[in-house]
Amino acid sequence: MTQLNSALPSISHPSRTLRIGSRESQLALIQTYYVREKLQKHFPEHTFEICTMSTQGDKILDVALAKIGDKGLFTKELEVGMLRHEIDFAVHSLKDLPTRLPEGLVLGVVTERENPADALVVHAKHQDKQIETLPSGAVIGTSSLRRLAQLRHHFPHLTFKDIRGNLNTRLQKLDAGEYDALILAAAGLQRLGMSDRIHQVLPAEISLHAVGQGALGIECRADDLEVLSILKTIEHVPTRDRVLAERAFLRELEGGCQVPIGVNTQLDGNILTLTGIVASLDGQHLVKDTVTGTTTQAEQLGIELAQSLRQQGAQEILSEIFETVQRG
Repeated sequence: MTQLNSALPSISHPSRTLRIGSRESQLALIQTYYVREKLQKHFPEHTFEICTMSTQGDKILDVALAKIGDKGLFTKELEVGMLRHEIDFAVHSLKDLPTRLPEGLVLGVVTERENPADALVVHAKHQDKQIETLPSGAVIGTSSLRRLAQLRHHFPHLTFKDIRGNLNTRLQKLDAGEYDALILAAAGLQRLGMSDRIHQVLPAEISLHAVGQGALGIECRADDLEVLSILKTIEHVPTRDRVLAERAFLRELEGGCQVPIGVNTQLDGNILTLTGIVASLDGQHLVKDTVTGTTTQAEQLGIELAQSLRQQGAQEILSEIFETVQRG
């Protein structure tokens, strides 16, 4: 079961302790504290206890994400904890949460999205530059194949180098001169109080963002109706509609977070516009399309867009990438 539970019975909530699972990183904890604070306001009679876990993605820092495999890289340990009833729910950066969840777990709720765009962060010597004006050969750090493919498409004269580690580690490497610039999620910088490091927010014309980027997804046991009812109090419906379309698009293409699949969603009333791309690793081949419909059709729009891109050659691009990554 992977869909959001939208209709739940009214449930009374006697006082209890609820255990929230979180990764140990600074950003993950900030996001989890944010969720706990919102829930505590709605349910002051409850105790919300944070339980941290280290995931595989946190432990392996010397290998590119795409080579490790991406299904559940930052979520599996938390999911095992839920299935063992060691924790009651887990807070994820939604872009890290696979579109197909383990049996017995569900995406219970999505909170209001921060800016989902990618951001350029530059070394001090490039303060007068934008991504369009960085010099030929400038070294750009990114661990995302999605960003890499799109930027290679638009800026083939730049040099791209993998970078891992938490946000502070990456910024230290940038400031030490190992990189000329980094591409990071604007939302992560904002949540960490580092908005001043955002030099340029990249427009959708240059870089479509990751599925779910900027949103938090709270995963829980599908049969825990009390927890689901509690979580629903902090749901942000416009964000939910947008990410349902995005996740359906990704799920239909059977792509994980470490493939060059980008999206952009716009909401005007109940009219949802979804744009998506699939790009080759070298940026030479890129297919892109847009679909529009109502929010009640959100998931169907995602499926429709995936099918359209597949007809334009997306599947061949993804198959080639998979084979390349498997070969290492």
